[in-house]
Amino acid sequence: MAFIAIPRCSPAFAELSNASRWRGRVFTGAGLALLPWLGYLAGTLPPAEAMGWVVLDGLEAVALLSAGTRLLRGDPRYRAPAAAAGALLLADACIDVATSTGQELAVAVVLAVVVELPLAVLCLRAAAFQ
Repeated sequence: MAFIAIPRCSPAFAELSNASRWRGRVFTGAGLALLPWLGYLAGTLPPAEAMGWVVLDGLEAVALLSAGTRLLRGDPRYRAPAAAAGALLLADACIDVATSTGQELAVAVVLAVVVELPLAVLCLRAAAFQ
């Protein structure tokens, strides 16, 4: 009979509050979700436009992944990347809405209201409070 070793949670993870675990998972998940989006942007936008959007969304992904993994490890240094992610998400929402027209504007507004702004608020609250 074979036994499967199940890794135990680190002591730091066990001491995390449910809210910290939840925020860490949301940030990490959002950062991972941006990775295929970067490929989509790079492949569908004109090269001059793609560079700016890929860099902005890439920075968002790095900040979200950094904040999320630090939260999940119980590392108190999650605040700076969370603040950076919040600021980048606010900028992204504003630029998306300001540079869109027609049907793209409707999509930009929906993404801003449903995804980018709530995630930015969550990031900024995490950065401001423990």
